[in-house]
Amino acid sequence: MSPLILSCRELPGGVLITVAGELDSSNSDKLQSYAERHCRLGAGMVLDLHGLTFLDSRGLHVLLRLQAAVRAQGGVLRLADVQELPARVLEITGVRQALTIEPDVRQAVTAMGERRPDDARLPGGR
Repeated sequence: MSPLILSCRELPGGVLITVAGELDSSNSDKLQSYAERHCRLGAGMVLDLHGLTFLDSRGLHVLLRLQAAVRAQGGVLRLADVQELPARVLEITGVRQALTIEPDVRQAVTAMGERRPDDARLPGGR
């Protein structure tokens, strides 16, 4: 098992959290608490998943809970640079349609800065 490595960078429109390793039942609470500590009122959040190599059902549940937490604060959660295996899990489970996914971090950060006030109320953040 690959450990979960998290880092955060503050941005003008919110935060960028880089997630690397495996997200599963043994560490999904770590991501949730880490991300919730960095959630700010009215700010967006981008999860850079370029380094995420594995995602299980518990990880999916955390992503949905984070989306709800960020939305409750008036922001939009965006996933960026989702790799093949996690992307496949998101697609197979149908969770992909419930999340806002950008092809790369640059586009996700740009979209976060362009967020309209009503974005947080729309399905999928768009």
